[in-house]
Amino acid sequence: MALGLAAKKEIVAEISDVASQALSVAVAEYRGMEVAELTELRVKAREQGVYLRVVRNTLAKRALSETKFSDLDSALTGPLIYGFSIEAPGGAARLFKDFCKTNDKLNVTALSIGSGLLGPEKLDAVASLPTRDEALARLLATFKAPAEKFVQTINEVPGKFVRVLAAIKDEK
Repeated sequence: MALGLAAKKEIVAEISDVASQALSVAVAEYRGMEVAELTELRVKAREQGVYLRVVRNTLAKRALSETKFSDLDSALTGPLIYGFSIEAPGGAARLFKDFCKTNDKLNVTALSIGSGLLGPEKLDAVASLPTRDEALARLLATFKAPAEKFVQTINEVPGKFVRVLAAIKDEK
């Protein structure tokens, strides 16, 4: 079915808006996949906070041209499905990697985390990027020992700590 100019502009605006909010994008060729398989992929994408869309490459190139994912331009050939990671930087890559385990027709062709075009060989690296909660947990784990000492100091010398805080407040 032919798209009119207004519909094309609407698609470009939607993809551009999603791309401006996305943390990363993964692009995969879906040649030979059946409708039921694509539906299963879309369901998993919604569960994982990944925006998934099949769109004409010419419209995608136009939509991505003004975003941090403009570097994907050269990789946009063939029947492609675009996965935009909204909640976690590795979300779309993780979705495609997991889906490829049970479906050999999905073939990742390009990735971007906004810092240049990445080939399909980087799928594992991008998929292993931590979610926000995992990154915060790792960060807090590095603070464990200093935080314990800080709390211990507060408990041992409450009067001294209050005086230090008062002195800091008075300086401001």
